Amino acid sequence: MKAMIFAAGRGERMRPLTDACPKPLLKVRGRPLIVWHILNLVRAGITDIVINHAHLGHMIEEALGDGSQFGARIAYSAEGTALETAGGIARARHLLGDEPFVAIAADIYCPHFDFSKVTDVLEANDVWGNPHPQDKRDVAWLYLVKNPPHNQKGDFALNSFSIANDGEPRHTFSGIGVYRPEMFDGVKPGDKAALAPILREYAARGLVGGEVYRGDWTDVGTPERLEQLNAPLFPARST
Repeated sequence: MKAMIFAAGRGERMRPLTDACPKPLLKVRGRPLIVWHILNLVRAGITDIVINHAHLGHMIEEALGDGSQFGARIAYSAEGTALETAGGIARARHLLGDEPFVAIAADIYCPHFDFSKVTDVLEANDVWGNPHPQDKRDVAWLYLVKNPPHNQKGDFALNSFSIANDGEPRHTFSGIGVYRPEMFDGVKPGDKAALAPILREYAARGLVGGEVYRGDWTDVGTPERLEQLNAPLFPARST
């Protein structure tokens, strides 16, 4: 299985930090956000990684190189102008191949996510209690999390490993998903396209599965959240 890390965002909410540094290279606990993902992927045996970039993309390539320092093989998909998530996938299709791939948003922090469990999740739905006939097989598998304060209404409902647009209980999309490449056939390479409308279209047809991830997870979308993650775990003692 290959992986794609989305690293093309401008990071507007992170300014001025992202004026001189792309958001994926901002450090959490001494390590760039994107490196946490690369190391977790390699640990799970997923070493072929595609990274898209736009804003200050040359800095990402300079920092990560060909991936050999991490035990990975990194291929880059340079966008110039960010194409959003689905557009980024469409542009990188030639690098991703024809098999299901796992995709991760670079600006989340989930240091203990076990990527080894994603490698056959679309091919073995029966393991998760959600078997489908061949013509109703899932095209995507999403990992959801408990709704954070900034997204209390959630993104999707989850019932017996099936994702729906409406209903309860609702959860927030973590930014980690497994996708079949053909679900992006309608997006032309070079076009700008968001992922959410495509996911909602397939979810309405009952073709998106998922589960709740209960480990540590943070959407590092603002300077305040970054500061909280980098705060000392234990307050310094006064003398």
